[in-house]
Amino acid sequence: MKAVVFTLGCKVNECESDSLICGLQKLGYEVSDKLVYADLYIVNTCAVTAEAEKKSRQMASRIKKLNKNAKIIFTGCASQKNPDAFISKDDSFLVTGTFSKQKILDMLSNSGCQISAETKEFEELLPAKSLRTRTYIKVQDGCNNFCSYCIIPYLRGRSRSRSPESVRKEILELNPLEVIINGIDLSSYNYNGVKLAGLLESLKDIKVRIRLGSLEANVITEELLSATKKLYNFAPHFHLSLQSGSQAVLKKMNRKYNPEEFIQKAELIRKYYPYAGITTDVIAGFPTETEEDFNQSVELIRKVKFADIHPFIYSPRSGTVAYKMQDLPPDVKKARLNKLLEIKTKLKEDFATFNLNRELEFLPEEMIGEYTEGYSKNYLRLYYKGKLDKKITKVKAVSVCDGGVIVEKI
Repeated sequence: MKAVVFTLGCKVNECESDSLICGLQKLGYEVSDKLVYADLYIVNTCAVTAEAEKKSRQMASRIKKLNKNAKIIFTGCASQKNPDAFISKDDSFLVTGTFSKQKILDMLSNSGCQISAETKEFEELLPAKSLRTRTYIKVQDGCNNFCSYCIIPYLRGRSRSRSPESVRKEILELNPLEVIINGIDLSSYNYNGVKLAGLLESLKDIKVRIRLGSLEANVITEELLSATKKLYNFAPHFHLSLQSGSQAVLKKMNRKYNPEEFIQKAELIRKYYPYAGITTDVIAGFPTETEEDFNQSVELIRKVKFADIHPFIYSPRSGTVAYKMQDLPPDVKKARLNKLLEIKTKLKEDFATFNLNRELEFLPEEMIGEYTEGYSKNYLRLYYKGKLDKKITKVKAVSVCDGGVIVEKI
């Protein structure tokens, strides 16, 4: 029997999908994470934007074109938010939500809508080494922030964390080349008083490259950065969610920092890691965002000198506070997005140039054409002409190429 676990959305979804892949393999399935022919499909959906939700719903027709008789299971945020949009009249569909995903493995023959109740405790998953080079380790779920534009806290529940002992056990069992510690709101990690810095302290003797998932600016402290320095091989890549560089807009978003504080956190990171890759998310065209507000975002982005940015158009989400605000015209949002995309290209080129002639640690991920591609510790895209084994290799950056650098072995 063949199965596909197809993932839309965040790294936490990918981590949960990896665990389902592991479970299916133990049941005897041949499993892929690509959209190929199979007998069973599990679609891990996303609802962070209207577009992501639309793509999640469209998966049914895409799958039926591959195998009209396939069993399809929808799980995740989009099916939690609107399960009726995923239910089919026949018995080949099963719809679940964001909770108790591990139970899906016991429900493969079920159909209809079976949304589990919200849980107050962290749900352990099967340890799963990713089909990709890097392995995601989920240590936290849920969110208490309630940013005015975000639906996720209503779908994932309140913040809950995993014990450091359980995290250690999984990493040691899997022994991957690199792990990414992640969560829906990783910055709020708190297991019986042990916060994120304490979690990292508990991992300092494990000989693996460790990278952190998306963070809130307020978690960047001397204590946290000192804890990263104690790790065996820390990857100095910090994805700090900005969303806007305007204080007025941040207040409307219910974000818990101001632009000056954000800049100070970036400076603190570079005090510890001068070549750190600092990346971010930026929303283009949030309701109430004026041209001046947008220009303040542009100014901050240039001042921080991000290694990369992920800009996206504001998407109204029913059930959120911002949904009731007056949306901006589509052409205004599109124009602002295009401006941010231009800046993104320049930022990536500048960061690549900044890293020229440096010694880097290359972890290969895939071979495309003549080049092996992957990432450095500070999340710079690397290109090596020829084939490299999937192990960490020391290289030198010799020229800029397509937002990254071409490298040579040392």
